[in-house]
Amino acid sequence: MKVLVVGIGHAFRRDDGIGPLVAERLAAMALDGVEVLIHHGEGTDLMTRWRGYDLVVLVDATLSGAAAGTVRSWDGAEPLPTSCFAKTSHVFGLAEAVEMARLLGDLPPRLRIIGIEGADFSPGQTITPSVLESLDEVIMMVVAFIRTNPHSK
Repeated sequence: MKVLVVGIGHAFRRDDGIGPLVAERLAAMALDGVEVLIHHGEGTDLMTRWRGYDLVVLVDATLSGAAAGTVRSWDGAEPLPTSCFAKTSHVFGLAEAVEMARLLGDLPPRLRIIGIEGADFSPGQTITPSVLESLDEVIMMVVAFIRTNPHSK
């Protein structure tokens, strides 16, 4: 089984750096059979990157008005709330990529999206403390999803 974890975001836009930080930590764990990628979030490229994988986990910062550090998870089989995922400089971001791939019949067989609510997306590298506090929880969610997936071998 081919597994891909994608940390989406920009390390120089404060809380938007949480996705890449999750990816860095997971890469350091060197999970057997798991490929980890840090991605900028442009949707068409994202769709290209997940092709050929059996299980894909996408981790990104969200901006919905919830408390900073709130963690939410969506199954790729369900419609994704596009208003939660900021597009920043991309008109076609993560949420649009998932919904377009759904229309085209091009979603990975198993897809999980994990969102971590951010508060500050201004230039800089400091992540809000409450967002950083969610880091271990998200890493455990990703690992648990990979290990408990019914298609795992």
